[in-house]
Amino acid sequence: MPREPATPAPAVSILTPAYDVARFVGAAVDSVLTQGFRDWEMIVVDDGSRDGTADVVAARKDPRIRLITQQNAGVSAARSRAMAEARGDAILFLDADDWLAPDALPRLLAALATAPAAVGAYGGYAVVAEDARPGDPPLRRKSGPFPAGDLLEMLLVENLFANGGHLLLRRDAVRQAGPFLPQLRYGEDWEYWIRLSLQGPWTVAPGAAPILFLRQRSGSAYHRMARDPAAFAPAMLAIWGNPALEARLGRPRFLAIQRRAEAENAWIVGRELIRHGQRAAGLERLRASVAQAPTPKRALLLAAAHAMPVLPRRLHGPFVAYPG
Repeated sequence: MPREPATPAPAVSILTPAYDVARFVGAAVDSVLTQGFRDWEMIVVDDGSRDGTADVVAARKDPRIRLITQQNAGVSAARSRAMAEARGDAILFLDADDWLAPDALPRLLAALATAPAAVGAYGGYAVVAEDARPGDPPLRRKSGPFPAGDLLEMLLVENLFANGGHLLLRRDAVRQAGPFLPQLRYGEDWEYWIRLSLQGPWTVAPGAAPILFLRQRSGSAYHRMARDPAAFAPAMLAIWGNPALEARLGRPRFLAIQRRAEAENAWIVGRELIRHGQRAAGLERLRASVAQAPTPKRALLLAAAHAMPVLPRRLHGPFVAYPG
């Protein structure tokens, strides 16, 4: 990955792609500066921003922070550029609109230290409003319990991780996995976690408190693309076209899990269509998902989705409409 460093390598490299996030990136950088653990470097790749994102980062005067600017090439290319420059023994991908809890790095490092075979450690996170600031109450928390060990089959069905901000990855595993795939604009992180999981197990950081505060933005890739079936296709092709996967699972298991993954994608598309106000199209996707991979829980949720017009908003559960 990187060249030989002129100074000792840090324990952790925090890698942040940034594109038109001047409103938010200061909180991300400040959350790294206030970490109780100090042996880190932060590499921010400004991916062709037009709103002064680079100026916000440059205003934080700390020699451990490096700012790289490039023409816009997409999030995968920006992450891979940061990876090529990283020197740390462990890697964390922090999105520029999120922020870390003050004890995030010590907790993740402690988890890795107790599981030498693990490719990475992860922990809980909290979702916050788009205009939230550190200290504001979260909209919701994901605090576990979280699975540990071999997560490959679970990850193949659905992305267990919110994003890379609550994961700490071993450098050797990142090196072996290689760069993010530049052709993927959606699901690129999901495909990458699967490549990492082919190498070994995961461990979980102690404690229920959030590692990461994840900003729920109306302009995020998930908000824009999760209701579009075509958006899933490139990542699915990359995931299921990886020959190491069938070699690991065997053909029958490979095909069975692929079918479950397709049903899960249909469920996500249906749910997001409903949340965006396209109820009829969403219900059609939900029904197709349950028909392909039925479970009692999903059958109950499907019934609830059909009953939404007569239910109060507080009972809309995962189908509650987005604000506005």
